[in-house]
Amino acid sequence: MSWWRRRAAAVFFATSALLLAAGVVAAVAGADRASQILWVSATLLGLALSLLWTVRSVADRRPTVDVIAVLALAGALWVGEPFAGAMVTVMLATGRLLEERAAARADRELRLLVERTPRTARRRRGDGVDGIPVEEVAPGDVLVVGTGEVVPVDGRLLGPATFDESALTGEPMPVERPTGDDVRSGVVNAGPPVDLVATSTASASTYANVVRLVEQAAATSAPFVRTADRFAVLFVPLTLVVAGIAWALGGGPLRAVAVLVVATPCPLLLAAPVAIMSGLSRASRIGVVVKGGAALEALAAGEVVLFDKTGTLTHGRPELTSVVVAPHAPPASEVLRLAASLDQVSPHPLASALVSAARARGLHLDLPSEVREVHGYGLEGRVGSSSVRLGKARWIVEDLDASASSDAHGTAEPPWLRQVRRRAALDGCLTVFAAVDGRPAGAFLLEDPVRADAPRMVQALRDAGIRRTVLVTGDRADIAETVGRIVGVDTVLGDRDPADKLAAIQDESASAHTIMVGDGVNDAPALAAAGVGVALAARGATASSEAADVVLTVDRVDALADAMIIARRSRRIALQAVLVGMGLSLVAMVVAAAGLLPPAAGAVLQEGIDLLAIGIALRALLPSRLHTVRMSPEDVATARRLRDGHDRVIEAVEQIRTVADGLHTRDCRLEPVQDLLDRLEGELVPHERADEEELMPLVARALGPSATTTMRRAHAEIEHQVGRLRRLLEGIEPGYVAPEDVTELRRLLYGLYAVCRLHNSQEEQDAFALVPAERRSG
Repeated sequence: MSWWRRRAAAVFFATSALLLAAGVVAAVAGADRASQILWVSATLLGLALSLLWTVRSVADRRPTVDVIAVLALAGALWVGEPFAGAMVTVMLATGRLLEERAAARADRELRLLVERTPRTARRRRGDGVDGIPVEEVAPGDVLVVGTGEVVPVDGRLLGPATFDESALTGEPMPVERPTGDDVRSGVVNAGPPVDLVATSTASASTYANVVRLVEQAAATSAPFVRTADRFAVLFVPLTLVVAGIAWALGGGPLRAVAVLVVATPCPLLLAAPVAIMSGLSRASRIGVVVKGGAALEALAAGEVVLFDKTGTLTHGRPELTSVVVAPHAPPASEVLRLAASLDQVSPHPLASALVSAARARGLHLDLPSEVREVHGYGLEGRVGSSSVRLGKARWIVEDLDASASSDAHGTAEPPWLRQVRRRAALDGCLTVFAAVDGRPAGAFLLEDPVRADAPRMVQALRDAGIRRTVLVTGDRADIAETVGRIVGVDTVLGDRDPADKLAAIQDESASAHTIMVGDGVNDAPALAAAGVGVALAARGATASSEAADVVLTVDRVDALADAMIIARRSRRIALQAVLVGMGLSLVAMVVAAAGLLPPAAGAVLQEGIDLLAIGIALRALLPSRLHTVRMSPEDVATARRLRDGHDRVIEAVEQIRTVADGLHTRDCRLEPVQDLLDRLEGELVPHERADEEELMPLVARALGPSATTTMRRAHAEIEHQVGRLRRLLEGIEPGYVAPEDVTELRRLLYGLYAVCRLHNSQEEQDAFALVPAERRSG
């Protein structure tokens, strides 16, 4: 039965086309009786099936225009025009076949994901490896993924690996991932066997989420398609009236049948669904799962977009922004290396931030030993010959160095700790403290940065027709305002709980079609309440994915703008196909009613009209210009190489603030400033000059010459400020640093730090955000 359902449309088309063609051959050969029998057989086949479809529609109380086909086929037999009936049958079969093929193409890529779902995993136990059901995998388990195997759960690599990520991203080339990188479930190991630490369960992994989305993405009828169905039903009485007039004015039944033959509204019944389903297929190829035609149409109609902040306009995961070292501790790079080495085997979300930061700065990571998690406090273990602890300040500082954490009254904190707390409070950062060999070593400050592609996405949405953008978040109003200004939204609503978000959506929905974008559990009610809910699910399953109508399975929010472009184009093409097809059908009806188009010729003409309308609709499958900037392979390779240098100089930029914080008017030492200057002149300035020579032309080719203006100005300002620092140091008398010299040094360093941070953000947004995120390395 399932075989027949999959091939029924193809069998119907092949049979009807064969009967029509055989009849034509018989007629040419002079076998008129044989040709008549073949054409009558084709007509009876079409009549039986169209009658069956009509009965089913009536039983299901669904509107149908198959009654026109029934009347046309029966009328063709009645007036002795079996060739016209055979053509109508082929026309119906062609429409059914094209509709089925378009639907199959729309969901083929998604169905393949379900078929590849991993069932088992291989877990290391001591020196052995055990095969276990994937449901038994727990965060922290070390798994082995063999060559050609699907990664069963999200995890962190314990060694370099190469993966085929095409099932999730559509990227055809293998992707190289270094040690410590996060890898998503569902990708295929394209290299040697590799170990990874599980960071999620199977049910909460990326691949499981995609599979659930596929199960939800049943093809529902889009509003435009339903409108087309209703309009087609109105077409039935119009057709009968025109046919009746043609008969009554002396044309007789032959002319009435000619009207019925050319009146079959296939452009409405088939062209609109084909265009909508083609849009669904196009969206799935760029990593956007649209749950049916209704969601695609609602996306196309959107006028106001509301964004949550965390995970939507920001990355949703912390990234290292600064390292503050304690007195007499190892250098910041060594503290980071030891901490990241220990965190390689931790499933904690903050562990990825330290591992990624160390890897970006080119630090060599060792595999830790004797790792132990102390619940509620942190992680400890050995890295090489060093004992390392990571966790809360009380565990790292007060327990390990009580003399340094209190004064005679037991209330004061060491200055470096107060500095960390102050910076964390001002910048809204998270903190992780570290100890090495039983002594406090420093702290890591982490924050959730704005996505580099978010400002371009907001602008692209405006270009696509969105007239208003709103940031609505539960975060502090000052943080929300900062993010809103960076990405360029029109309105910012901060300190909003889920109920407030619902109220905001209801207010906006009262006057416009709304789109809500979020990724957290608390976003689910808002996503369900909006006209269209859009969820980001690239890094795992959330309740928002279940409530959303549209889901991004790639970790780029600018894919939303492309999806909206595709949705609007698909709807526009559907309308074009309907107007052209139905317009020509109406003209043909008038010509047939006037007696100028006999049934046989009308059937041939109607087949051509239907094919034309469906051909117009299939244009929605063709690639079109999206907002995403495409770079040549050579430019991508250059950008990645420069990005590596960009990541490495970030540590030098953070050292600027650290040195400035350490300057004091009493007994000021200039050695840290001189070391910093040497590093700036040896690393930062050459890096900016390389960007000027290679990165700026790349950005100009991608975005136009005007896009490089502010970055070129920043390069000049950075080099100018470094030169001023050199001249200021040379002008200070040896052995004596005046208070005003310290003030000027701190002012200059803080200013240079601010310029460098702003410039780094510019490069992320205008240059490195253009590089495909899925292929960051290799």
